Amino acid sequence: MLNTIAYGLTIGGILYIISIGLSLTFGTMRIVNFAHGLIYTIGAYLLITTLPIFRENFIIGALFTVLAVIPISYVIERFVIRKLYGVSIDYAIIATYAVVLIGVDLIKWIWGASPIPLSDPIGIDVTIFSVTLPMYRLIIIMLSIAIFIALTIFFKKTMVGKIVVAALEDKDAVRGLGINVDKYFAYVFIIGSCLAALGGVLYAPITSVHPYMGMMVLLISFAVVLVGGLGNLKGTFVSAFVLGLVMAITGRFWGPAAETMVFIVMGIILIFKPIEV
Repeated sequence: MLNTIAYGLTIGGILYIISIGLSLTFGTMRIVNFAHGLIYTIGAYLLITTLPIFRENFIIGALFTVLAVIPISYVIERFVIRKLYGVSIDYAIIATYAVVLIGVDLIKWIWGASPIPLSDPIGIDVTIFSVTLPMYRLIIIMLSIAIFIALTIFFKKTMVGKIVVAALEDKDAVRGLGINVDKYFAYVFIIGSCLAALGGVLYAPITSVHPYMGMMVLLISFAVVLVGGLGNLKGTFVSAFVLGLVMAITGRFWGPAAETMVFIVMGIILIFKPIEV
């Protein structure tokens, strides 16, 4: 059972890293960004491409991958997302889903459609309470906690973070102060995209990499965002780990229902606490 819990915390950590950018984007811009899942997928494929270049150095490959998605995310934000501010949410769904379809076809053209396996970059096990766990999973859990702490400090202590937090509450009032809110939204979008790519990098050694890997994780990430609250840092952190544990524990007893249970939990939460968009 401890192995199941450790796996659930690993999934929760990755879900948080992916979902927090989606939460902030959704919370500030009110845009359903399906392209977030594409960035996650691109992160995994860029890692596979760069590892041989950097002599299988996972850390350097991961850092390069995260930096490499910055221009990609900027192009998506500048020429797609920015055109959608203030319009109906339906347009955002159609436009960003179109970006995903184009991106997936480009991925299949460049890397092919066959799944690509990736081995554990550390390959070391540790024993805790008589249970042997991969060190890699423990690092993912600790990294997600570190990112949560770093983002909390960023949004509380920096000017950019304070402006974004204020925009989450009332972006029209922030605009009234003469602040270019759209510029700060772009910063949030790029930060969220970098974290999505990092999520793809971290999850690649746990599962096989394929062109459609971002679609299901995107739906689960939306569930995390809805349960945790739009733009809610702490709520997203808690909901990611709770839903990760739900997936792992359900999968232990009934594998096919693992992902379905996430949406059942989301539905129950929304019954008692509807979201305000």
